[in-house]
Amino acid sequence: MPGKGLRNGYTERGFLLAVDVGSSVLRGHVYDRAAVVRGYSERKVESLYPHHGWVEIDPDVLWSQFVSVIKEAVQDAGIQMNQIVGLGISTQRATFITWNKETGNHFHNFISWRDLRATEIVKSWNDSLLLKAIHGSCKVLHFFTRRNQFLAASLITFTTQHVSMRLAWVLQNMSEVRQAAEEGNCCFGTIDTWLLYKLTEGSVYATDYSNASSTGIFDPYQMCWSSFICSVLSMPISIFPPVEDTSHNYGLVDASIFGVPIPIVALVADQQSAMFGECCFHTGDVKLTMGTGTFMDINTGSKPHASIAGLYPLIGWKIGEELVCLAEGNASDTGTAIKWAQDLNLFHSAEETASMAKSLPDSDGVYFVPSFSGLQAPVNDSCACASFMGLKASTTKDHLVRAILESIAFRNKQLYDTLHRETCIPVTCIRADGGVCNNSFVMQMTADLLNQSIDRPKHTDMSCLGAAFLAGLAVGFLDQQRRTKETEAN
Repeated sequence: MPGKGLRNGYTERGFLLAVDVGSSVLRGHVYDRAAVVRGYSERKVESLYPHHGWVEIDPDVLWSQFVSVIKEAVQDAGIQMNQIVGLGISTQRATFITWNKETGNHFHNFISWRDLRATEIVKSWNDSLLLKAIHGSCKVLHFFTRRNQFLAASLITFTTQHVSMRLAWVLQNMSEVRQAAEEGNCCFGTIDTWLLYKLTEGSVYATDYSNASSTGIFDPYQMCWSSFICSVLSMPISIFPPVEDTSHNYGLVDASIFGVPIPIVALVADQQSAMFGECCFHTGDVKLTMGTGTFMDINTGSKPHASIAGLYPLIGWKIGEELVCLAEGNASDTGTAIKWAQDLNLFHSAEETASMAKSLPDSDGVYFVPSFSGLQAPVNDSCACASFMGLKASTTKDHLVRAILESIAFRNKQLYDTLHRETCIPVTCIRADGGVCNNSFVMQMTADLLNQSIDRPKHTDMSCLGAAFLAGLAVGFLDQQRRTKETEAN
C-alpha cells in the first residue's frame, strides 16, 4: 500500500501541500482535510532562449523558486511546517536535465518540451532507412498478429516534443554528458526527478509512471523503459531512474531545507494530475486543459491505446493495483498565441479578448494557424508555420483577435474528433481547466463545435488539486473525499 506507515502520523490538524511546476507559473497550495485552499503562493517560471528555437529553464533558479513558494504558501496558510502531513508535486512534462551522479552537479539547463534544437535530428531519423525498415517490420508483424500496437508502431514518427530526440541531441553534442553516460556516472531526470533528488539531498532518485510515460522513452505496454528505443538511439538505459507508483511514499524532505522532514508522497505529470483533479476516473471521461498549450485526454481504462493518428498513449496514474491509461492529443500553442498577440499590443489584457471577439458577427474570412511550434495530432507537421490568412484592408485588431481565439476552438474540435474516432470510446463527460478556459468565447465556441456541454470548475488550477488528492490518498488523508468525488462524477 503506497504510503504505508504514514497514517499514524496524521492528525486532524494536518494539512496537505501541493506544488505545480507549470510551463509559465510555479504554484504552491496548502489544503485542509476538506480540500479547501488555506494558503497560496506563486512565481513566474522564467524561460531562457539562448539560441533561436532553444527553450531552457535555469535549474538553480527553479529550485530557489520552488523552496520559496513552499515557504510562502505555508506562511500564507498561517500554519507551521510540522503540520504538513504530505507533499505532492505536479510538474510540466518532457522537460529534462542530466547531472553528475557523483557530485550532483547538473551538466546543462533544463531543456523544455517546447525546445526545437533537435529538429534536424528528428528530420534525419524520420527520413532514415532504419525507421523505414522498422515501419515495414511492424506492418508484417501486424499482418500476422493483428495487434494494433504493431500497426501504430508502423506509422510512428519522431517529434521534437519527445524527450528521446532532445536527449539524443544532448548525447551527440555535449561530450561531458556522453562520457558520463558511458561511464555510468550520468543521471537523467524530468523536473519531478530533479526536485525529488534535491529535496532529499540526493538520497532518492526516482520518477513515477505518469512522468515516465510522457518522455517517449517509456514503453506503456511493458511498463518499463524501452530497451528497444534506447538501443536504436544509442542511449544507455542505466541513466534512467527507477519508476514508482504515482501515489507513493518517496521519502522525506531533508530537515535542513524546511526545518522538519516532510513526507513526499506523490509525483505526477501535470496533465495527468489535472485529469485526477477533475475526477476523470472512469473510461470515457475527457479532460480539456487550455494553458500554454492545449491537452485533451480521454480515460481509456487499464490498457494503453495504440494510435495511428498521432495520439499519445500515456499512463494516467498507478496506485497500487489500480492502473489508468489515457490517450492524448495536444496543440502546443494556445496561451502562447494569446500572449504573442498581447505582446504585439493587439490588446492590453487577455480578459479583453472575449469581448473583442464577440463585438463582431464573424472573423470576416480571417483565419489564424496557431503553430509557432508546428502542428501536432492529427496533422503531425513539426515544420508548420504560424500564419494569418484572408487579411484585407478592412481587417481590424478585433478580427485578428477573433481569428486567434477561433483557431483555439478549431484545434479543440480537431483533437476531439480524433480522440472520438480513434478510441471508439463513448464520451461520458468533458471537463475543462487551465487559464484559457476562463475565456467565455473560446469555451462557448468549443462547446458548439463539439456539440457537447463542457463542465468548467470554479477554480481552474486542477494540477495542484490532483497532486493534493494523490498525496492525500498516500497518507490516508482524503480516502473519503475521493469516494465522494467518484460518486458525484457518476
